Amino acid sequence: MADGSQTHDGKFLTSRGMRFPLDTDILPKRVRLLLRTDGYEAKEARAAYRMMKEGDVVMELGAGIGFMSTLIATKTRAAEVHCFEANPRLIPYIEAVHAANGVTNAHIHHALLGANPGRRTFYQRASILDSSLDPLPEDDETVEKVQVPVRGAAKALADIRPSVLVCDIEGAEVELLPQLDLSGLRAVLIELHPQWVGKEGIAQVFEAMRRAGLVFFPRWSQGKVAVFRSDW
Repeated sequence: MADGSQTHDGKFLTSRGMRFPLDTDILPKRVRLLLRTDGYEAKEARAAYRMMKEGDVVMELGAGIGFMSTLIATKTRAAEVHCFEANPRLIPYIEAVHAANGVTNAHIHHALLGANPGRRTFYQRASILDSSLDPLPEDDETVEKVQVPVRGAAKALADIRPSVLVCDIEGAEVELLPQLDLSGLRAVLIELHPQWVGKEGIAQVFEAMRRAGLVFFPRWSQGKVAVFRSDW
């Protein structure tokens, strides 16, 4: 699967003109249905089409199956994408998606971002939708505990120098974003998780944006998907 040409059965799903290897070990039934109907990450996709500008360098936190990085790399005017993903099972799949779509301007980083470099335990469960950084009461011996590299967030920002941040990290945005200097960003596209972080967590994210000069842009936001911009 590493070359992106085929999976176990050589089939692909198509979503928004992009090809995704049909690997049922990676793509649960619900994800497959959403891909087929262009419903997968639909709110994020609509915002990305509008917000990317010529030459943008995009940092994506939480690359998932490579959907957003492929869309940004092939369907927008952005120059390059740096995508970070913690789940080791997803790295070969993202590589396959990029290869299947001829993506040459996306860079995959198997790492988390944090205040300091190190390692952190990732709980790899049968479904990618259930895997996370947090243990669950129902975890048993089938859950694999994987040590994932943590890169210093400040250094990563300084090295990559992104103009746009795309973030979907399942509630960890409340822990990460307030500690970062986001003032160099032109725009942020983030999926918020109020069901996990509460109103206090949402307030912390908005405050981090305010300090960076990034203002909520309602026209391109929808539901839990929020866009912040400095250029309006």
